[in-house]
Amino acid sequence: MKSISALLFTLFLVINFSAQEKEICRYTKTLTGFLMVLREGDDVISRIENLAKTENIPSASFTGIGFAADVTFGFYDFNAKKFNPKTFKKVEMGSLTGSIAWNEKGASIHIHGVATDDKFKAFGGHILSIHVGTGSMEIYITASDKKLERKIEQPLNANVLQLSCQQ
Repeated sequence: MKSISALLFTLFLVINFSAQEKEICRYTKTLTGFLMVLREGDDVISRIENLAKTENIPSASFTGIGFAADVTFGFYDFNAKKFNPKTFKKVEMGSLTGSIAWNEKGASIHIHGVATDDKFKAFGGHILSIHVGTGSMEIYITASDKKLERKIEQPLNANVLQLSCQQ
C-alpha cells in the first residue's frame, strides 16, 4: 500500500511539473489576423517578429495596450541621422500602434506608442525596445495579403515603407 501511494504521489508530481513547464500560448488566430497576449519579461518587438516569420504574415498593422517593465523611445535626429533614445521604467502603455513589413534582414517592425507613469505623465514616440511588465500586454494584429517591404532611403537614412501603386 505504501509503495502504491508513493507511486501515485510521484506520478502526480511528474504530471504537475510537466504541465507547469509547458510554454504559455502567446497568440491565437482570429478572423482578421491574430491576437497576442504577452507576459512579464517578453520582448514585444521580438515576439511580433517571430509571429510574422512563423505565420508567414505578408504585412499587417497592429494596436496594443498593457504594462511595460521598460520602454525605450527614440526621437530621430535628422542632422545626425540617428535616434536619440530615452528609457522609461514601470509604465502603462496607453497605446501601441505599428506595422509589419519586410526588408533584406527579415521581418521589419515599426512601432510607436504612448506610455504613462504613476503620476499620469505621458511620453511617446517611436519605440526602439519594449518589454512587458507585471501583468500582460494585448496586441491585436490585422493581417494583409499583400507583402510590403521597407528600404533605407537617403538622404535621411530612414527605413521607409515602400508602396507599389500598380494593381
